[in-house]
Amino acid sequence: MKLPAIRRMRGTLIRLTLARRIATSIGAVLVFLTVVLSLADFKWESWLTDGFALFTGALGAALLVVGFSGRRADWVDPSRIED
Repeated sequence: MKLPAIRRMRGTLIRLTLARRIATSIGAVLVFLTVVLSLADFKWESWLTDGFALFTGALGAALLVVGFSGRRADWVDPSRIED
């Protein structure tokens, strides 16, 4: 992949995580798919689908956390902290 394509993909991912409703809904779908793949016993399952389920579950959980917690400041000025 060329560098502009990677930058576009990164920008899309950042916009996705900053939109709380979209991040929450996509995260819930990914976690649901992971639970279905983990609990159901399909004939076509292999080590590859187990790894895919682990990856999508982690991504879904991360999107749910971001969706529920919202934006937070990257830096808090220590002089502005009130005791």
